[in-house]
Amino acid sequence: MTVLQLQRHGSTAVLTLNRPEQRNALDLELRQAFADAIPQLRDDPSVRAVVITGAGGHFCSGGDVKGMAQALEGPRDIFEGRERIRKIHRWFDELVDLEKPVVAAVDGTAFGAGMSLALAADFVIASPRAKFCAVFARIGYVPDMGLMYLLPRAIGLARAKELVFSARVVDASEALALGLVQQLSQGDVVQEAIAFAARFQHAPTEALGLAKGVMNHAFESERRSVYAQEAAAQAMCRESEFHQEAVRRFLAKEAPVYQWPEIQK
Repeated sequence: MTVLQLQRHGSTAVLTLNRPEQRNALDLELRQAFADAIPQLRDDPSVRAVVITGAGGHFCSGGDVKGMAQALEGPRDIFEGRERIRKIHRWFDELVDLEKPVVAAVDGTAFGAGMSLALAADFVIASPRAKFCAVFARIGYVPDMGLMYLLPRAIGLARAKELVFSARVVDASEALALGLVQQLSQGDVVQEAIAFAARFQHAPTEALGLAKGVMNHAFESERRSVYAQEAAAQAMCRESEFHQEAVRRFLAKEAPVYQWPEIQK
């Protein structure tokens, strides 16, 4: 069984965590599958957007607790534990900074590292039955897989502390109100995420990727440093084929290549 399925829907790549009996917990095999898949998505120019979801009615229940219990058996090396987390950070960082739009389709459980995985996406679409939890304190852990970086940026520092310290479950409606989620699904959450991602088929992928990279690090960057990154990125975009064609179409009063769909009211 493939623990991480990769399917294509036009220009959108769909990654499905496929350990349904374990609620898609992140074991060593699944982590390695992510490490292998992300460079493929990064280097494939035909992939314009990525959707991440889970099989069996759950997104991801977090780390594999059974694997953690086995690791406690016998002698332990503190540096081995440190390196285990650092290996996760390598592929996870590549996912966070992937220069393509990433959409998380969350159904059911997104606990612990599963919550981190959802927040690694640029957009989170959740089903009404989705549940989020920074569960780490329940087992005496601190949040890992980037959650202490991503969560305060998504919902603010005080609210992030409250969710981490309480380790309480957040339902879909509260997640929307907090800003963990950008959209609640009205039907099939995966199909809605794929439809959302399809909006980027004709987008300026390189320009969006550059903007994403600058904004991802803007909170800890000095203002003029962001200005410098902005100037360099804009200089590159100005020379792109996409920009040249967009200007030609504008002057010729033709329809643009990329235009966000208007919201139907």
